[in-house]
Amino acid sequence: MRVVIAEDSVLLREGLVRLLADAGIETVATVGDGPGLPPAVQEYRPDLAIVDVRMPPSFTDEGLRAALEARARVPGTPILVLSQYVEERYATDLIGGGAEGVGYLLKERVSEVAEFIDAVRRIAAGGTVIDPEVIGQLLGRRRTGDPLEALTPREREVLALMAEGGSNASIAARLVVTEGAVEKHISNIFAKLGLQPAQGGHRRVMAVLTYLGRAGG
Repeated sequence: MRVVIAEDSVLLREGLVRLLADAGIETVATVGDGPGLPPAVQEYRPDLAIVDVRMPPSFTDEGLRAALEARARVPGTPILVLSQYVEERYATDLIGGGAEGVGYLLKERVSEVAEFIDAVRRIAAGGTVIDPEVIGQLLGRRRTGDPLEALTPREREVLALMAEGGSNASIAARLVVTEGAVEKHISNIFAKLGLQPAQGGHRRVMAVLTYLGRAGG
């Protein structure tokens, strides 16, 4: 597995390189600003790009814009965005550009090494991993009339875990239920959100998009 890292903090950047190396993941390039990411992704075609949201020169959203440009240059490149704070707009902008192979995590999650490496591997494999704190904030501001209002509390809980990138097996373990029960909840979620079987595997992605408030535009 090959990774490109865009992070202006030398300490964090080198820490990520070491942490990934210990897990058998090779860092093929590192850059210290947003503009350096797209050409690095284009040159190395990594399995994953890890990107800080705020980088020079303005320390606003260079990383996010660079990530979106990198995916435009090399479509399908998995992206993991790291942020110091919960910034919902960045999460939804990233997911809105295509929810397969994307992640948004707070930087503090890096210290939870096993979980962080698991997230890295899931995103590189095409999964979606969204920080639980972001999900909590998004859930807290659901509007009246939202399609998610039709879901039961348990179905919303299952959908939240789906948005975190959980598989059916991991969701079952978290909720202490059978995989069959999880599958039933997911089928109900698809039905209540109007996601038809013809949409195939994309239904899971569309359900997460709906949860994040991006479906339909």
